[in-house]
Amino acid sequence: MKLNAIIVEDEETSRAILRNYLTKYCPNISIVGEASNVEEALLLIRNNDLDVVFLDVEMPYGNAFDLLDKVGHIDFETVFVTAYNHYAIEALNAHASYYLMKPISIDELIKAVDYVTEIKAKEDALQDQVLVPKTNAVNGKITIPQQDGFEVLETADIMYCKADDNYTEIYLNNNKKKLVSKTLKYIEESLKDANFARVHKSYLVNVNEVIKYVKGKGGSVVLSNGKEIMVSASRKAELLAYFK
Repeated sequence: MKLNAIIVEDEETSRAILRNYLTKYCPNISIVGEASNVEEALLLIRNNDLDVVFLDVEMPYGNAFDLLDKVGHIDFETVFVTAYNHYAIEALNAHASYYLMKPISIDELIKAVDYVTEIKAKEDALQDQVLVPKTNAVNGKITIPQQDGFEVLETADIMYCKADDNYTEIYLNNNKKKLVSKTLKYIEESLKDANFARVHKSYLVNVNEVIKYVKGKGGSVVLSNGKEIMVSASRKAELLAYFK
C-alpha cells in the first residue's frame, strides 16, 4: 500500500535524516512535500491527499498542536517526531498514531510506518464493505449507495464533486445535488476513465464542462453552469494536460 506523506520539521538536517530513512527503509511512503513551519504545512495539507504527516512538535511561530487546530477535520494519520517526551500525553489526546523520539531509531520508524499502513488497510477494507454494486463504467454510468439501495447516475450529468469530510457532494447539470457516503478519493477512482480531473484537494471536475481557465499560481476553472473552482498549484499540470 502506497502512502502519501509530508514531513513537517523546522530543522533542515532533521528533515534530511527523516527523508533519507523513509526513502531507504520505508518504500511504501511517498513524500509529496516538506514544510519548515505551520503555515507551509497547512498549505501542503490543504492541497494534497495525505495518508500520514510526520510532525515535529516545536516549530517557529506555532507548534504541532496549533497546526492540527488550524486543520480542523483531520483525515490523515499523525506520527509525532520530537526530542521531548513530555508532549506524549498531548499527542495522545490529538489522536497521534505514533510517537517517535529523536534521534530517530530506524526500527521504531519502520514500526510506525507499519502501524499506519495497517490502519489505512483496515480503513480501505471497511470502505469496500458496501452492500451495493461497485461502480460501473459501462455505458458511462456510476452507481452511488443509498439507504434503501443504490442510484445510477450518468457520468456525463455530473458537473463536479466536492469533498465533505468522509462524504462527497455530487453536483449535477440539472442543479441537483447528491450526498454520497463515500470519500472524494473513492469517487475519483470510480470516475478515473470518465474525463474527471482532481483540480483541488476538495474538488473533482468534469473536464467536458470546463469552459474557461483563469491563469494564476494554480488558477481556476469556470464550468458551463458558471461555477468557478480554484485549482491547486500541484494539480495544475494534470488539468492542463487535458487541453494540450
